[in-house]
This record gives sequence, structure tokens and C-alpha cells, in this order.
Amino acid sequence: MEPLPNIQEIITKAKQQARRETDSEPEPSLTGEFEWPAPCEVKPGLDGAIACTTKIGYVNGSKGWLIYCGIDIFDLCENSSFEETAYLLLFGNLPTRSEFDAFESKLRTYRSVPSEIIDQIKNLRSYQPHPMASLQTAVSMLGDMDPTADDPSVEAETEVAIKLTAQMTTLVGAIARIRAGAEPLAPDPDLPLGADLVRMMTGKTPSPEDARVMDIALILHADHGMNASTFTTMVINSSLSDMYSSVAGGIGSLKGPLHGGANEAVLEDLREIGAPDKVDEWYEEARKTKRKVMGFGHRVYKAYDPRARILEPMADLLSNRSPENRQLYETAVVLEKKVVEELGATKSIFPNVDFYSGIVYDAMGIESAMFTPIFAASRIAGWTARTLEYLKDNRIFRPRAIYVGPLHVDHEPIEERG
Repeated sequence: MEPLPNIQEIITKAKQQARRETDSEPEPSLTGEFEWPAPCEVKPGLDGAIACTTKIGYVNGSKGWLIYCGIDIFDLCENSSFEETAYLLLFGNLPTRSEFDAFESKLRTYRSVPSEIIDQIKNLRSYQPHPMASLQTAVSMLGDMDPTADDPSVEAETEVAIKLTAQMTTLVGAIARIRAGAEPLAPDPDLPLGADLVRMMTGKTPSPEDARVMDIALILHADHGMNASTFTTMVINSSLSDMYSSVAGGIGSLKGPLHGGANEAVLEDLREIGAPDKVDEWYEEARKTKRKVMGFGHRVYKAYDPRARILEPMADLLSNRSPENRQLYETAVVLEKKVVEELGATKSIFPNVDFYSGIVYDAMGIESAMFTPIFAASRIAGWTARTLEYLKDNRIFRPRAIYVGPLHVDHEPIEERG
């Protein structure tokens, strides 16, 4: 994909800004040589727990780092494509030309999905399901129709991972079109996955600018440590369940508003605010009623999310397309300033990836309900890569719970109860 000068400049500036504000020291307790058992302090929600080792990705929340297989996310956005990033995550290194050609050829071959699945999505439309529920159903059906699905070998599961990376964009595109009352479009193997995703969702061949921005968005969302949906996928697969079932579980986890659904909620907030000059009043009311302001803060990041550093100027660029888009962006900028001034220094609360991604997708003409499925079309790379890595030395996940209930309660006959 040819680089576009204005977009390349955005990424370069974001990278320079990030590197000025952080140093190069990793966290010694979470990087480097390691031997089990893991010394850690575990809090509710498994916060702080060490579940495995990995070579796939590293998030340094205190400094705002995001690294895939040793390569900084800014460098990948500047120089790579989503397809190349997916290869990197799955196989641990950037591909040679021949490796990439073979991988891309497989992705082209696997993009189509059986017509029965498209028909089932259409059949469910009258029930008005959430698009993530439709996506979960579709992935489960793909497993039903794949005779290799129950082969638990790393080789077979890797092939399924490649299939799902290709097919997820087709499914997301079909769901978007069916929701709009239109006929789904067949994938175009001559287009990159990101560009074809935009085409299959909107019904229009994307501009080079939209194609490049979507490609970058997919790179940014591809992996992010042991987040809830990645952990869900890995837990399911650790029982030697099939990859389709595991990914369906990851989709269910991502659906939640505290995870993948947050960018849709951000857009709802911005539309509710209405305009930049109404931010103060809305924000004060939100603080008074203890309402969560969506798109801010992160369980890991205590610094500015590096993904938001790229998506904010992307939102600025694309929002010039209409007065409504521009008002959303300008409202977001004022809200960010308000939150960061009050909570940035004291509580390390800054915009996360969700705060600006919805504005970007909205400017492309994508319905807000489809934002989380786009997330899934990207995160499929990280879900499957980490699951495959763990599968090579698999041990079923089996944490314990601390029992805090009574230990000796007499059983009373039903006639004598209360």
C-alpha cells in the first residue's frame, strides 16, 4: 500500500511526541528472563496475576508503550500493513517477500464464507441482534462447517487462525450490509483486508485515505496484552477446545461496553453533549452523578495511550468532511482537555484507544454499532497468535477462588425452613 504523505506525517509526529515523553527502560518485573513460579500480587479481576510468558506483545502502561514482537506500534503503522502485522503476530517475525506472498495468497483464498452463514445472518435480522452476537453465531457456524475444526494440533489451529483472519472482514462486512437492508458484497481479493472491509461495509470502494486509515486502525487494535477477550480465547482453547469456539468466546468478551463496546459509547456521549461549548455543563453533571466518562482511563495505561496518539490526529484529518463530523471532533478535544486537566496528573487518566476511534469510523460513514465488530476483525490476529503460542506448551487454566462462606450449616427439612 502506497504511503500517503499527510498520514505518514501524522504517524511520524505521533512517534516523535511519544519518544520525547518516555524513556527506553522496560519494566524489569515484566520483561526478560523468567522462571516459574511467578512472584506476583494478585488483586480482584486477576489484576497483577501472571498467567504465562509471551514473545508476542508487550504493553508498558506507565510509559505508553505498545510493542508487537519487539517492534514499536508506531513503526508498524508507519511502514507495515495489517496483513504483515498479522503475519508478525502469528509467526514472530516480519515475513520475507516470498513468505508474505504465500501468506497473502492464503488470505485471498480463504476470504469467502459459505452462503449458509450469510443466510443465517439474514434470518436473524428480524430479531435485531447486536452485530457482535451475529458475528459470534457466524464464527461458530464456520467451525461447524470446517472438517478440520477439532484437530487440536498447532499446525491445524494455525491454518484456522489464517482462515479466520481472512473471513472476519467478510463476516463484518456482511453483517453491516444486512443491518442496512442491503445485499452483502462478495470479498474482493485484489484489495487489502482493510480497504475491502470498508468497501464491504459501506458499499463503496474506499478512497486511498480511508483505506490507509482503516489499515492503521486494524494494526493498532491487533494485540494488547492479556486483555479480557484475549484471555477468554486462551482459557477456552486451553481445554483443547477448537479455535472457532475459542474465538467465539473472545467475541462474547469483546462485546461488553467495558472492553470493545466503549468507542460506541464515546460517540453517544459526544452526541449527547452536542457542541464544544456545552462540555463544561455536561462534564460537571457527569462528575456530580458519578457517571463514567467513556473513552478515558485504562487498567494498564497510566500514560497517554499510544494508539490514541495516532487516532486523534486521524480523527482531526477525517472530521473535516462534514460540519457534524467536525463538531464531534471539536467536542472531543474540549472534553479531553477538561478530563486531563482535572484527572491526568492526579489519577493518570488520559484518552484511550476508544476515545477517537469512533470519530474516525463515523467519518467513514460506518454505523456506530459496527465499531466493535471492526475491533474483532483486527483483534483476531492477537487472539489466535497468543492462543497458538500458549498451545505449544499447553496447560489448562485452573485458578482457585477463596471461599468466604460458612463451612458447617445444618441441612433442615423443607417443612422446617422459615
